[in-house]
Amino acid sequence: MTNRLIFVSHAPTALTRRAAFPADVPIEAGQPKGELSRIVAAVSGPERRCVQTGRLFGLEPAVDPALRDWDHGTWAGHTLDEINITDPAGVAAWLADPSSTPGGGDSLLAVLGRVGAWLDGTAYPAGRVAVFTHPAIIRAAVVHALGAEPRSFWRIDVAPLSRTTLSGTPGRWTLSEIARAV
Repeated sequence: MTNRLIFVSHAPTALTRRAAFPADVPIEAGQPKGELSRIVAAVSGPERRCVQTGRLFGLEPAVDPALRDWDHGTWAGHTLDEINITDPAGVAAWLADPSSTPGGGDSLLAVLGRVGAWLDGTAYPAGRVAVFTHPAIIRAAVVHALGAEPRSFWRIDVAPLSRTTLSGTPGRWTLSEIARAV
């Protein structure tokens, strides 16, 4: 049976508005532009911004630690411009080398591996599953679904409350929809 994983990027936070590296902060007030229909299950990353976004849609998502955000270590809460002043070599390495660990956190390769394992190893209920998570996790899912090179990660834009749908089964995914906002 084909599944539809409807990834919804969490609602805006004070840090996303500043274009800062993520930390576990609450969402800002807002409403989704649209609804999710015929959902058979909902899952989310463990951060409160993901769970709160699921609740905006009237859902109580089950928390899945594999959907946690990219850990940027000591860079969390700071903008790229701020980090570029204090750690320009670290920023250059992070952007050029997918095995680099920003601020002592996760490498891009680790994030891609974790998300790929989640996509291909999870038993999904048949039907439409809402996945409330982070832009980085959604980008990693798209890279995995397309079998793209790690550097493709940097060419995917995921806005707050946007929707990205993958259709298929574990091990065989198709990118079937990208919607700017739901």
